[in-house]
Amino acid sequence: MKRVPLIGAVVAAGLVLSACGTADSTSPTSTTSGGMTTVKLQLQWFYQAQFAGYIAAVDKGFYKEQGLDVQLLEGGVDIVPQTVLAQNKADYAVAWVPKALASREQGAGITDVGQIFARSGTYQVAFASSGIKSPADFKGKKVGNWGFGNEFELFAGMTKAGLDPGKDVTLVQQQFDMQALLKKEIDVAQAMSYNEYAQLLEATNPATGKLYQPEDFAIIDWKTVGTSMLQDAVWANTEKLKDKAYQDQTVKFLTATIKGWAYCRDKPDECRDMVVARGSKLGKTHQLWQMNEVNKLVWPAAKGVGLIDETDWNRTVDISMNTRNQTGDTVLKKKPEGLAYTNDYMQKALDAAKAAGVDTVGSSFAPQTVTLTAGGA
Repeated sequence: MKRVPLIGAVVAAGLVLSACGTADSTSPTSTTSGGMTTVKLQLQWFYQAQFAGYIAAVDKGFYKEQGLDVQLLEGGVDIVPQTVLAQNKADYAVAWVPKALASREQGAGITDVGQIFARSGTYQVAFASSGIKSPADFKGKKVGNWGFGNEFELFAGMTKAGLDPGKDVTLVQQQFDMQALLKKEIDVAQAMSYNEYAQLLEATNPATGKLYQPEDFAIIDWKTVGTSMLQDAVWANTEKLKDKAYQDQTVKFLTATIKGWAYCRDKPDECRDMVVARGSKLGKTHQLWQMNEVNKLVWPAAKGVGLIDETDWNRTVDISMNTRNQTGDTVLKKKPEGLAYTNDYMQKALDAAKAAGVDTVGSSFAPQTVTLTAGGA
């Protein structure tokens, strides 16, 4: 993969938007012969438990209960969900907040209407034997990152530790796996708690002939460092939110989405199976680990799942405006303007879900203990 600047992929997406002009006001939704409204949701990656709540809402009929025939659009390396939404090729999209805000600044008319992940799942991981325990220890080291807008928390963490990302470390374009760390080609690697970190624990330690154990690694968690940023959110088309029919549809969509995520909180094994049945390339134990770790990012939700916390939002914006990458660029040039986020539709959805008997807080949620197997099979 090419090495790209910190915000290169996001800016490129914005330039595409600028070249195309504003989104067509015509909605891609349609009504089926059965009276169901077809709705398209663009995911930001391939099918995996990161999106289990949406998959469950489809498979268990929660969207259909709301009169919606929801079609999930699988993501990939070359798909920018917020661009698909802004270009009116989907009705809603799942995207990380910093990336989506950068696209907004470039002209994408999108609004965060549901902050499903309340917490960040991004780590940097090193071998415990390396002595790396904090961002300050990155100095002089080879630091892996994926690029494509995934490294904002890393740069903020290094900056907070007093490091100049352009001078004090060697930045290495990392593949979307952990092979470079396992081969010790880099000293510290980027990983999601629910995916790449598990890949390490599914790999065989050549020194023992057994799988690596958590104590073999040191984790730098951006939540602990204080530079975590908001990630998976449901984004809607800002212009369409002026329309009463789209407003009502958004509430219905979010109501069913809440039910899907609550279902996966309470029945993680079944949701794992639904994800695997979608054709995920990741194995069953890996997907169960992912389901468990994703649930930790969603639950408990003190004020109700999906509500945007102003403190978390402001921290994300502040880091996006003030953290510079190796070339001196920031994610955002100024604070988001217009309707960047709203809790109005999610609050109505929460009220509807609670009235239907759904636990929207999950205060009793307790994560599982998941035993990984070689290769996550």
